[in-house]
Amino acid sequence: MLRRDFGKVAIATLASSTLPLRSAKGVDTMPVAAFPTTPGLTDYVGKFVVNTTYEDIPADVIELGKKSILDGLGLALAGSRAQTATICRQYLQELGVCEGQAIVIGTELKTSPRFAAFVNGVSIHADDFDDTQLSGAKDRVYGLLVHPTVPVLPSVLALSQGRNISGKELMLAYHVGVEVECKIAEAISPRHYQDGFHSTGTCGVLGSAVASAKVLRFNQSKVQNALGLAASQSGGLRENFGTMTKPFQAGHAAESGVVSANLVAQGWTAAEQILEADRGFFHAFGGSYDPSALMDRLGKPWTFASPGVSLKPYPSGSLAHPAMTELMRLIEANNIQADQVEKVDVGANHNVTTTLLHHQPKTGLEAKFSMEFCVAILLLERKAGLGEFSDKVVQRADVQEMIRRINFYVDPEAESAGFDKMTSILKIHLKDGKVITGRADFAKGSPADPMTFEEAATKFRGCADYAEWPKTKAEQIITFVRSLDSASHVSALSRLLSAQKG
Repeated sequence: MLRRDFGKVAIATLASSTLPLRSAKGVDTMPVAAFPTTPGLTDYVGKFVVNTTYEDIPADVIELGKKSILDGLGLALAGSRAQTATICRQYLQELGVCEGQAIVIGTELKTSPRFAAFVNGVSIHADDFDDTQLSGAKDRVYGLLVHPTVPVLPSVLALSQGRNISGKELMLAYHVGVEVECKIAEAISPRHYQDGFHSTGTCGVLGSAVASAKVLRFNQSKVQNALGLAASQSGGLRENFGTMTKPFQAGHAAESGVVSANLVAQGWTAAEQILEADRGFFHAFGGSYDPSALMDRLGKPWTFASPGVSLKPYPSGSLAHPAMTELMRLIEANNIQADQVEKVDVGANHNVTTTLLHHQPKTGLEAKFSMEFCVAILLLERKAGLGEFSDKVVQRADVQEMIRRINFYVDPEAESAGFDKMTSILKIHLKDGKVITGRADFAKGSPADPMTFEEAATKFRGCADYAEWPKTKAEQIITFVRSLDSASHVSALSRLLSAQKG
């Protein structure tokens, strides 16, 4: 048989066959169902973006959004001190794009909205300390772990500079972007995340695009064109977790949404049915999706209201946080000292163990995705802040020795609890034979145990202090965000986030 004929036969066989679906445990199960037919899905999203007004957003959602916005700004300041930020600034200088109206947060630099969105997005995600989407379905790993603020906030901030944008307009664009990206992540097949895609990069770009479109006051056709162009820039792989490329993927999502909106504003065109098409986003990136999670669901309810968005208590992968929250409770309740500990068993579902993939970390970035380090550092220091996740701390002899005492494994009880939870089961074995146990499904900062605005402000102050940001400016930022809905213009916020004088 000629090679070209073999190819034709192979393609025909594949086209006529029903491929097996990989279950959450990696076992081939029932055949794949036909790809859903949902005509008008992208059209529906476009209408939502265009028609939604500030008054359509419930008051409680507005207040929840303020906490995430403040959180994102603090992380941008802290992240401006990361090595990734230094490299990004050098990159802008080499490109010769250090002129413009959009600030690079925490610095004196200004650039175009595109590059400001990129660098500020990288900074927000640099410490892996930013907010996380929850899920409403047990098979979607905690909402596919989208970090909703990082692709959207840098975009609306960058595009608002040089325009007469009020606080309400900024929050409207922000909320529309977060809602679209989160519902898209909730709808896509779980295999999207399980097979390696970084959903903040892949779904976040669509949130950035519609938020940018809202700032630019696009009509429906332009919104759909922006989605079509943004979908072709969707990307990000989980294998890069624990490296500089993870925050790159978040920053790239923010940047690409701005690029898409700016090009469409100039007349650029793209497919206007990109979500539901047979060769579109859901088919290519997920193989399938659940239309009922998106169609007629935007703002019904808003994701911020249900299932909610978590603020992180620690600068590391969120899947470690329930275990860390419970461990700190046990340490304090039992006055556990590090030298008393023989070993610690930490059981979780397999999605947690495969995401927290660095079991013998040697760098601060790897430690952010290491349950072993997160447990070890709390036992040794009773804290795990920005300063603890450094190469120097991770490589300490006592830290490495404690890491070897941590047994991180897949626990059947945690596995059966559902992937919408981060169920963590702890057994602390002391040298005197005593065993202290605990279990947690969620962490501090989740809707089950939320941070107040003042607690979010305390976290912001810690990030600002880490960045050595002037305390007067830091307090003014907190005050500004608290009353963001009354701001007639957001330019004052940009000045408070810039190191430039005046």
